[in-house]
Amino acid sequence: MNVNLQRKTDLDTPCLVLDLEILDQNLRKMQALTERAGKRLRPHAKTHKCSILARRQMEVGAIGICAAKVSEAEALYRAGIENILVTGPVVTLPKIARLVALRAKAPSLMVVVDHSGPIDLLSTALGDQGLTMDVLLDMDIGLHRTGVSPALAINLADHILAHSNLRLRGIQAYAGQMQHVRSYNDRKKGSHQCLQQATEIFHALQTKVPTCTVLSASGTGTSDIDLDILELTELQAGSYACMDAEYLAIGSAEDNSRFTAFGPALRLLTTVVGVNQDGYVTVDAGLKAFYRDGAVPQIINPEYAGLRYDWFGDEYGRITGSGSVRMPPLGAVLELVTSHCDPTINLFDRYYVTQGPKVVDTWSIDLRGCSQ
Repeated sequence: MNVNLQRKTDLDTPCLVLDLEILDQNLRKMQALTERAGKRLRPHAKTHKCSILARRQMEVGAIGICAAKVSEAEALYRAGIENILVTGPVVTLPKIARLVALRAKAPSLMVVVDHSGPIDLLSTALGDQGLTMDVLLDMDIGLHRTGVSPALAINLADHILAHSNLRLRGIQAYAGQMQHVRSYNDRKKGSHQCLQQATEIFHALQTKVPTCTVLSASGTGTSDIDLDILELTELQAGSYACMDAEYLAIGSAEDNSRFTAFGPALRLLTTVVGVNQDGYVTVDAGLKAFYRDGAVPQIINPEYAGLRYDWFGDEYGRITGSGSVRMPPLGAVLELVTSHCDPTINLFDRYYVTQGPKVVDTWSIDLRGCSQ
């Protein structure tokens, strides 16, 4: 296929498209915001699942890339990406063996730890290979998913320090529960309260551990808020690159009714395939194309503004609207902002990259399915 000669409305649907102009605006804006605050950006690849996009983020100025799982880190390394931080717990012997094998090839690889058992297993596995590794202490600052509680953080840090082949580089602290709080002021207050717990432990560790220089935290929804925190050294935002309806619905400093910082670079194209019913039409994107959790996908075609998407089964969606808005005809292609970008992206093999109405490239979603 010669993508340079293809219009995006001619693509077979459902499919994902990335608006290159908006994407690059998002990447440059986040990089500039971070640098202006004197911080570093380590964006999360778990959102876009694409090594080409990760490389683009690093070319703009990111110091490295976050990966949620070991398999994502392996795929990034195969694509030539280094300075990877694995942000999720690695606790089983087979997974630790994979992590150590990757560390043997990638000296800059880091991982988070939050429990003494896996710390001991990791140290033993590294010792068997004559390797050392940098780690971050993962702190639970209110999400209650992974991470050690602040009350136990210093004790766990001491446990790390007892292993000569582990170097404690700092703290990871992610307040995921704050990222989609609708009110900007509530989100700001809550995020600062959460991170205060991490900064106190960070200061305590810095007095006893010279290598403890990293406080890696935050996400897209609190990025501008958390950059004001003096102790924060690097930002882990991910969704800002693509964006979705869930993030666009939260308030911002400029407008408490919508998130204005980043634009929706990611869209899903779907075709009207059924017009035989009264009051709605059927499109070819259902639960297998859109991840349902999050907000409702938003139709952004100007001529169909005001129409609403609803899920209509595994393969289909339903488009409804008021009587004053005309329904799209059979074969019409609708362009929608996705409900939740991360898991929606994981349903597809590629992005079609667009400039205006033209498809100019395809990028493999080569981290798709890397859930281990």
